Amino acid sequence: MRRLVAVVAIVLVGGAVAAAFVLRSSSHAAPPPTTTVRQLRQFRIVFPEGFIRAQMAARVQAVVKIATRESRRRVRLSRAAYLAATAKPRLIPGFGGKKLKTEGFLFPDTYDFDRKTTSAQLVQEQLQEFASKWSGVNLSYARSKNLTPYDVLTIASMVEGEAQVPSERPLVAAVIYNRLHDHMTLGIDATLRYGLHLKPTQPLSPYLKSDNPYNTDKFPGLPPTPIDNPGLAALDAAAHPAHVDYLYFVRKPDHRHHYFTASYQDFLNHEIQYGYAP
Repeated sequence: MRRLVAVVAIVLVGGAVAAAFVLRSSSHAAPPPTTTVRQLRQFRIVFPEGFIRAQMAARVQAVVKIATRESRRRVRLSRAAYLAATAKPRLIPGFGGKKLKTEGFLFPDTYDFDRKTTSAQLVQEQLQEFASKWSGVNLSYARSKNLTPYDVLTIASMVEGEAQVPSERPLVAAVIYNRLHDHMTLGIDATLRYGLHLKPTQPLSPYLKSDNPYNTDKFPGLPPTPIDNPGLAALDAAAHPAHVDYLYFVRKPDHRHHYFTASYQDFLNHEIQYGYAP
């Protein structure tokens, strides 16, 4: 009986091996069943460097209109949901144990989404992209000047708000460093515009005595938070300012370049020359 069972087992195993070989070698064999995964249509949203949170929400709204029209389906992203997802302060790794506003951490870049992407997912991707870029910023020089990571981020946002020409970013950062060192007010126009929600074309002279905490003409030190969301170049400039003695800068008539100087009188002379002073 044991011999008979053994013979039957060998035949069965041999048959299975032979059948497996035929299935693999025959060109007439039926292909294995396949599963088709339908890819949702991808859309793209671009956040420029220096956008504030409100501008990013407005950009979301504009892009969602296009995506809805082209897909003819409801898109989950929305301006209101983006504002809600970025409203609450949160703990940011590497920035201490205090919850911080998201302004400054919403990294400006190009992001893909589909109609099922939520605003919370988009915001999380921005925060992750910030963390990735920030990990490559060397803070050793800033630390030697007793500046915290949040200080550097705040300086980067001011650099982004003031510098229009890439080569001037380290120079604007140097002015901020030097004025902090000399215990001077920073006098950064962009901070007051942010704090009072002023348009770039609105004159600042009526507001220079404002008690708004973002008025760096009146209050010394850095503003309470970043004033926009800076890109990598501004982050690097804030961590590595130019080694110059400049304390002042004034925008040239082309509204892009600045004149930098260490002399207050020279600064005043150029203000008059450029038509900014009576």
